[in-house]
Amino acid sequence: MAREEKPYRVYRGGRAKGKVPTTPRPGRQRSDAAARRDDARAASDSVYRGPGARSGGRRPHWKRRIMLGALLVFVLIVVWAVASWFSFSSGVSDANKRLEPDAKAALVHQGGLLISHPTTILMLGTDNANIAGREGDRHSDSIMLLRTDPSHHRLYYLSIPRDLQVPIPGSSTQKINAAFQIGGPALAIKTIHDFTGIDINHVMVINFGDFKDLIDALGGITVNVPKPIRSNRFDCPFSTQARCDQWPGWRFRKGSQHMNGQRALIYSRIRENMLDPSETDITRGARQQAVMDAVAAKFTSIGTLLSFPFDGAKMAKPLTTDLSAGQLVQLGWEKFRASGSGSVHCRLGGDLGGGGTGGPSEDNPATIAMFLGKSAPQPPTGAFNPGCVTGHVLQ
Repeated sequence: MAREEKPYRVYRGGRAKGKVPTTPRPGRQRSDAAARRDDARAASDSVYRGPGARSGGRRPHWKRRIMLGALLVFVLIVVWAVASWFSFSSGVSDANKRLEPDAKAALVHQGGLLISHPTTILMLGTDNANIAGREGDRHSDSIMLLRTDPSHHRLYYLSIPRDLQVPIPGSSTQKINAAFQIGGPALAIKTIHDFTGIDINHVMVINFGDFKDLIDALGGITVNVPKPIRSNRFDCPFSTQARCDQWPGWRFRKGSQHMNGQRALIYSRIRENMLDPSETDITRGARQQAVMDAVAAKFTSIGTLLSFPFDGAKMAKPLTTDLSAGQLVQLGWEKFRASGSGSVHCRLGGDLGGGGTGGPSEDNPATIAMFLGKSAPQPPTGAFNPGCVTGHVLQ
C-alpha cells in the first residue's frame, strides 16, 4: 500500500501549511531574473501615486510635444514677422525720402486705412535708365491709375497713353508724359488730376533702371502673352553696331511664360510689333498693366513673403513713394483679396494712329466713370478707343 502524502511540508524550522508543490511542467520554468522583475513591478503598482495618477506603464508625452511644437512655430512666425517688417520698412523709408515735398503737397489727403477706404494711386514708370541716350531723360514712360475698392474686393486699373495731347499747367499743350520731364511728380499729379478730374491720394514712381532688379528679387514673374511678338531693334543687347544690324529684334512667343527682370522690362517697353502693325502705344499700355499685375501678384505669394527678412529692402529700391510700409502691406492685402475676376482694366483713348493729332477721345469721360465704379465696364470698340474689361488685361 502506497504511503499517503502528508498535507504539509517539513522544513528544519518547522512545518508550513498548504499544498505540496508539484513538479512544474517542462518549459514553464521561470528564471530568477524574470521573477525579480515581476516582484518589482508588483511593488511599484502597489505604491499610491495620488488621485488621477495612471497605474503602471509610461506617462504619455504626446500632448507635451504638440504644445512645444506649436510654441516653436509661434516663436518662428513672430521672429519672421519682426525681421520682415524691419527689412521692408527700411527700404520704404528710403523710398519716402526720395519723393519731393511738393509732390506730397499735390496729393489729396485720405483718412482711414487702405483696407477699408477706396484709394487712388498714380503709378509712373520713368525711362531714365542707364542706357546710352537716356541718361537725362525723365519722361514718364508708363502712366497708370490704380483704384482700390475694398467694399467689393476689387482693383481698378486705368492706363493713360503717354502720347495724349493735354494742357500742362504752367506750360503748353503737349504730350502728357512731358509733365514729369518739366516738373517731376508734382506736375504730373496736377496734370493728370486736371485732365481726368480724379483726386489722387498717393503716388508711386518706378524707376525702370531698377525695375528689373525688383523682378529678379521676386524670382521673376509669369505673364500671359496674347500673341507672338517681334519688336523693332530697340535696346540692342549686342556691343557692336554690326551685330545689332543683323539682329531681328526681341521675340516673345504666345502663351504664359516666366520672365526675369530684363525680359519683363523689355516686354513692357515694346511699342512696335513687327508681326502685327496694328499695335500702338495703347497696346503697350496693356502689356504694362499685365506686368504690373504680375508683379503685384508675386508680391503676395508665399515664396515672396518667406523671403521678406532677406529681400524686403531690395523690393523697395526701385520705388519713390509717399506710401508707408504699412500702407504698402495693406495694398498687398487688397491685391490678395481681389482674385482674377476682381480686377477691372481700363484705358483711355485718342487720335493716336498714324498721322493722328494725339487729341483725347470724347468717350474718355465715360471710361473714367467706369474706372470710378459709377457705371458698368464696357469694352473698347476699336484699337484707339477707350473702355474697360473685367477679369483680364485689355489687349
